Amino acid sequence: MSRLKPVNDRPARVLGQAGRRVLEFGGDSGTVFALASPQGKAGTESRPWLQKRRLRERAGVAELAGGESAVELSGVSLTRGGTRLLDNLSWEVSKGEHWTVLGPNGAGKTLLLRIVTGYVWPTLGTVTVLGSLLGTIDLRLLRRRIGWVSQAVSDLMPGYSTLLDTIASGPLASLGLYDDPPPELAARAEAIASAYGLADKLKRPFAHLSSGERQRVLLARAALTEPELLILDEPMSNLDMGGRELFLENLRELSASPKAPTIILTTHNTLEIAPFITHAIIVKGGMALKAGAIAEIMTGETLSEAFGLPLEVEKGAAGRYVATLKR
Repeated sequence: MSRLKPVNDRPARVLGQAGRRVLEFGGDSGTVFALASPQGKAGTESRPWLQKRRLRERAGVAELAGGESAVELSGVSLTRGGTRLLDNLSWEVSKGEHWTVLGPNGAGKTLLLRIVTGYVWPTLGTVTVLGSLLGTIDLRLLRRRIGWVSQAVSDLMPGYSTLLDTIASGPLASLGLYDDPPPELAARAEAIASAYGLADKLKRPFAHLSSGERQRVLLARAALTEPELLILDEPMSNLDMGGRELFLENLRELSASPKAPTIILTTHNTLEIAPFITHAIIVKGGMALKAGAIAEIMTGETLSEAFGLPLEVEKGAAGRYVATLKR
């Protein structure tokens, strides 16, 4: 029976089931898989996709359709240029839960989301998203099940793309459209634009929309794909109070819909944590400071430790949290 051994003396993690194993090796360039021969010599493949496929077949690592977890990170660390950016972070998000990732600037919140979506590979650890172990599946297919709203997506969107085309581009996984959308898709895009209060701007170029309107368009674009997981990376950071409240209302409606996705929202502002958020994870210095039900996490003691200031936290009548400096 073939044996598995480390390559270049890198630390390894054992993956697989039923006594069959795959070793995962961390490195700054990403995850490396290797299968050792019976003589103990590590083999290599010039075709990485074929190597991974053979490893999946031999180890029994499969794409899982079910499962109760939307996201599961185990011992995730990320090192770049000798600096540890994420440190042994473990986190589980169950399907149907809505999480906020809260922490100061530079805590690692965006990096965490980029690892979840497969745009950044951890140095160490395993990541499972919607039942699929990253490194064993086609990320292009997985990302079709994930909605993404962030300033980075807004910056990539063609400025000439109309509001309608921008929304309709979601199910096609493209940045804008280069042809008229199919009638059925155009009708769905118009309907969701109307539901989000954007029906009077269908022909307006994306570049001519306000910051708040752009973020609501991107939310509508993501919602049109009916994602199983919706990731929002500080989507309200550039919005004024009115834009923030309109965005949160659209997000609340989505969270209450029959096909509501699991939601993960990063922020450093407690006012952006809406009442439908059920859980929170506090990230500081690349580590998970605390995670759990929202009421257990949103305390003055926890936020004071996270932000390095003496803070008081109050929950207002509308169910929103307000953090102020303790006097």
